[in-house]
Amino acid sequence: MGDAGPDAPGSRTRGGLRGVLAPLALAQFICSFAGSNMNVMINDISTDLDTTVQGVQITITIFLLVMAALMIPGGKLTDRYGRKRCFLAGLTVYGVGALLSAFAPGLGVLILGNSILEGVGTALLIPPVYILTTLLFTEVSSRARAFGAIMALGGIGAAAGPLIGGLITSAISWRAAFVFQALVIAVIILLSRRIEDPLPPDPGRRFDTAGAVLSAVGLVLVVTGILAADDNVWLMAGLLVLGALVLLWFFRSVRAKERAGEEPLLSTSLFRDRTSNLGLVTQNIQWLLLMGTSFTVAAYLQVVRGYDAIQTGVIFTAATLGLLATSLAAERLAQRYTQRVLIMTGFVTTIVGIALLLALAGGSPNPWAFAPGLLLIGLGLGVMLTPSVNVVQSSFPEERQGEISGLSRSVSNLGSSLGTAVAGTILVSGLTTRAYGTAMITLAVLGLGGLAAAALLPRGRVPAAAAPAPQGPP
Repeated sequence: MGDAGPDAPGSRTRGGLRGVLAPLALAQFICSFAGSNMNVMINDISTDLDTTVQGVQITITIFLLVMAALMIPGGKLTDRYGRKRCFLAGLTVYGVGALLSAFAPGLGVLILGNSILEGVGTALLIPPVYILTTLLFTEVSSRARAFGAIMALGGIGAAAGPLIGGLITSAISWRAAFVFQALVIAVIILLSRRIEDPLPPDPGRRFDTAGAVLSAVGLVLVVTGILAADDNVWLMAGLLVLGALVLLWFFRSVRAKERAGEEPLLSTSLFRDRTSNLGLVTQNIQWLLLMGTSFTVAAYLQVVRGYDAIQTGVIFTAATLGLLATSLAAERLAQRYTQRVLIMTGFVTTIVGIALLLALAGGSPNPWAFAPGLLLIGLGLGVMLTPSVNVVQSSFPEERQGEISGLSRSVSNLGSSLGTAVAGTILVSGLTTRAYGTAMITLAVLGLGGLAAAALLPRGRVPAAAAPAPQGPP
């Protein structure tokens, strides 16, 4: 493979940079798009596949959960099999899942294609995006520009997913949105031919298979328990307890491997830094609020208000504009304010946005009554997403950046799946205005928990670690 990355003397052309960066940025775009575009297809999918809103909610939640459960193992596999190989394998699995979803005859096949295969593919391809960018763009300025492009496309994919998905669904069908994903994947695979992996794979490196299985099973049981809340309280309790026991088993196995001098799936030392732990809590709740609000408002607009996919997507442009505006200003804001101030401001703004959604949207027949609340939620999330990542990754030296990046993205994706599970479970128990209000109040209370965690962060400016890899949306 050679080590002549884009910063090497012979390859610093504009075309060379675009040739390497384009497939990586497009990969982040399509994964972010997949995490949010289905929210505007709830009615279309449930009608076409003869299922319920809860069935679509489960599909979205499992997709997010699979990403959260497998993101850390996916990062570990890159060392053993190589970053480019894992990237291409993830793209292939994702593409097969998208095509399977496009032609799904029922909910089961849709879950297999979208939730399982696309989720596994995302977990395989996202870690190489960040690792390859860090390795190939060796100069600080070029690396910053590269990550800026990746985050920009990731933000567009996540924030504009409802609008793009709504346009495709209304113009053709919801199935066409999955065909669109498969076509983008095909383009990325073609563009990836120019990527070179600077480091050779290490086939002899051990992989903690038992740890990967235990962590995945534990997370699945916990989120499944939350989903069962509206059906059977005892089943919910049993699944939550069982999930907690499996996760405890996982952490005990990690400690045992560390004492034996073996390499576990996840080092316990990552959890010994108080500032990092608080940052992880804020990250988790931020994505919980983003996906929970997106699912709740989208389901309410379509099922209770009767809006179609394109109308719902257009209403969500307010959140898209807010998120993009503050994300683009993130660098300037970081120069003027501390990370703690930015994160606290973001939570306050988001909670006020949720309150506006309750006060204005709940009783007004005008669909644009949702715009002020969604705009504030977008502004608030955009303000605090980058500082939260910076707080976590700045707590560790350069040699730990890969490991903490995997944990950080896994925690964010877990927040996304919990947001859809918690808010969705409340909402689908009775699709009424009252259920909508209960779900939004629950999200606001969880937002207050994030604000409390942010208030405990250090008051001073957190020192920047050696070029931590930024995190795009999950």
